[in-house]
Amino acid sequence: MSRQQVDSRHRELGLSDEEAVGMYKMMRSARMFDERVLLLQRAGKINFHVSGIGQEAAQVAAAWALDRDEDYFLPYYRDYGFVLSVGMTLRELMLSVFAKAEDPTSGGRQMPGHFGHKKLRIVTGSSPVTTQVPHAVGIALAAKMKGQKLVSFVTFGEGSSNQGDFHEGCNFAGVHKLPVILMCENNQYAISVPVHKQLGGRVADRALGYGFEGLRVDGNDALAIYAAVKEARERALAGGGPTLIEAMMYRLSPHSTSDNDLAYRTKEEVEENRGRDGVAAFKRYLEEAGIWSAEQEDELAAAIRKEMDEATRYADEAPFPTPESTLWHVYEGDAPQGGR
Repeated sequence: MSRQQVDSRHRELGLSDEEAVGMYKMMRSARMFDERVLLLQRAGKINFHVSGIGQEAAQVAAAWALDRDEDYFLPYYRDYGFVLSVGMTLRELMLSVFAKAEDPTSGGRQMPGHFGHKKLRIVTGSSPVTTQVPHAVGIALAAKMKGQKLVSFVTFGEGSSNQGDFHEGCNFAGVHKLPVILMCENNQYAISVPVHKQLGGRVADRALGYGFEGLRVDGNDALAIYAAVKEARERALAGGGPTLIEAMMYRLSPHSTSDNDLAYRTKEEVEENRGRDGVAAFKRYLEEAGIWSAEQEDELAAAIRKEMDEATRYADEAPFPTPESTLWHVYEGDAPQGGR
């Protein structure tokens, strides 16, 4: 591919050089956050982590195609790249993994990765997988009834597409042609179960049974994901109803810090897929386009590391929730002045 061909691809999608570089910076932030938290867990500083290494490119690209001032977001528990892209900070994510009182997700009372941020319209998820899908459909229904020009965007794994909540949500969204985008991050494993033992076909094809668009996209190709989500949003706002996007990718890390992934896959398989990593691929793209350099890479890594160090120190020293706060926010106005 020539320099001219490479250089024009993001611009043809309406992205400036600065926006394309911004996408990469967010991917690197998510990757470095994930790697730092894995180290913190191994050092005994935190209890548990669910990693999303290998899935950042699609998460960030999807967020870039949405309206971060209007749309509603219902991410699943690996979406560090997504929530950082729509406005969460490394400090906020660290407060969550350290389970501290200032954690904007739940005040330190949820499991890490169960994102929530009222100001950013990130709707808090729960531990039972796939419950976020009908919630996203309900938000889309409310938006349609109120005549609001927004979409709800929900993510989940391919294992979640076998759950009843997914199918009920899709059916309702299809019947009422709701402005919702459903993105399956197909990372090839539902914990330890490989995709060929989960599905008899393709996740994207399931949309056909509910009367709306379904498509499979290379999740390691950030610009392909950006284009798909952008088109889906335009379709939804024009009254065309939902879209199901199956983003094909690979989870490079274990399912969680309590998982031994080598019990169900080989090192060779992981390394083969590491060569297809979307973050590394997008970095090469920017370099070939002449808008990224080794010097910029070093500066970025140093800047993220500095912010990460500050966020880690702050979260480590921040106070835990108090017993008195257990029932805060159960009812409106029940927290004392100055509470979360």
